[in-house]
Amino acid sequence: MTNSEELIKNADIQGIASDGAKVYESVKLQYEPAQNGKFLAIDTESKDTFIGNTSSEAVELARKAHPNKVFYVVKIGHSVAETMASLGLNSV
Repeated sequence: MTNSEELIKNADIQGIASDGAKVYESVKLQYEPAQNGKFLAIDTESKDTFIGNTSSEAVELARKAHPNKVFYVVKIGHSVAETMASLGLNSV
């Protein structure tokens, strides 16, 4: 198992999603609409944000600052459902 897989396995995904959505709501006006379509990775503990053209790019930047964290990732200017669909994820 890779370090990333281990981090995700042990993470409180629901807590990260809930906290991440709250952080995004508090900062989204800094990014919308100028950065719509880009991705934002959020460390929910520090509230640090990292922007990238792809979700992978945003997470890579976030991992440089916080190597052992799991991040909330959102597509700027899109709803959570739209972001999940664009990433090929289905809600349960």
